Amino acid sequence: MFGSILTIGAMVGAVTSGPIADFIGRKGAMRVSATFCITGWLAVYLSTGALSLDSGRVLTGYGIGVFSYVVPVFIAEIAPKNLRGGLTTLNQLMIVTGASISFLLGTVITWRNLALTGIIPCVFLIVGLWFVPESPRWLAKVGNERGFLVALQQLRGKDADISDEATEIREYNETMQSLPKAKLVDLFQSKYIRPVIIGVGLMVFQQFGGINGIGFYASETFALAGPSSRKTGTISYACLQIPITVVGAMLMDKSGRKPLIMVSAGGTFLGCFLAGISFFLKGHGLLLEWIPILAILGVLTYIASFSIGMGAVPWVIMSEIFPIHVKGAAGSLVVLVNWLGAWAVSYTFNFLMSWSPSGTFFVYSGFSLLTIVFVAKLVPETKGKTLEEIQATINPTRKGLETLY
Repeated sequence: MFGSILTIGAMVGAVTSGPIADFIGRKGAMRVSATFCITGWLAVYLSTGALSLDSGRVLTGYGIGVFSYVVPVFIAEIAPKNLRGGLTTLNQLMIVTGASISFLLGTVITWRNLALTGIIPCVFLIVGLWFVPESPRWLAKVGNERGFLVALQQLRGKDADISDEATEIREYNETMQSLPKAKLVDLFQSKYIRPVIIGVGLMVFQQFGGINGIGFYASETFALAGPSSRKTGTISYACLQIPITVVGAMLMDKSGRKPLIMVSAGGTFLGCFLAGISFFLKGHGLLLEWIPILAILGVLTYIASFSIGMGAVPWVIMSEIFPIHVKGAAGSLVVLVNWLGAWAVSYTFNFLMSWSPSGTFFVYSGFSLLTIVFVAKLVPETKGKTLEEIQATINPTRKGLETLY
């Protein structure tokens, strides 16, 4: 319960993330998120019982839920199209860097002090946001023309010619603002259903591939395979994520989104299959000397493959595929589905492992195979396209922005 309750808070954050980001801006939403995270970590640090511990986890989860939507959207809205994928992947790189550092710090400091370290990046963010321009697309959307031009010029450089990009953003936003404000129920209209299916589907497959169960209980999984595996596997797990995610960031805008996520899903299938085989052999008393090796190899293959694509690419695509006037409602839905899946996987992982360790990993490997089929059939390639061009790709039968929406 303590492990999975964070995702309950994140689900609430997901529901409110879109409206908050649309109402007070992307920077304002990040400040709200950081404040909730600081409050949550302090509650954990000062806790005297289970209630304050769980309350801290819920508050921190709420902040993370808002972050998980607004950060990739903000990056997608400020980045040049040729750098958008790589820059969005840096968000995932920072997440896995923080997770890896926490894994290592947790072996040398107490859990209360570990909670305090979570406050540090939140403080840096709140201070750093004073020096970061707001999203030009959001400023244009709310009618702040002067702020829009100043922010866009800051982002592109003082000598850059922003006239064409500014005109394109204005025209797009004018068309979007002439339409009624989207509600959650509107997302299921035929003109939005494809991006909704893509966004929701990617988040379902990302989570039900098992990442939060495998990640939350990595040390216990290694120990179950063999006592000698725990320390070696945990340290290797912590150290592997960062360089692999760097590779993914470099490949994002070179190989394209679709090939990267399909290769990544193939790797998570292989990793889960190897881990499943190791526990199958253990259950039948076969090749006992190979069990720890296969378990460590399987989990490390899984996390390396996930980090190179499945971790970041669904968030990149989510930030790209929705029209700006439905991005708030659509983003909330997609992030809610993601955190609902995270809760389901993290809460059920121990129960599934008690049922059948090998069966658990084989189930996750099946979801990885389904991911490949889903991406191949439904997900468009968004590499090197403006956000406006992506909308035309998703709805190719409609002509022009006016008829597109």
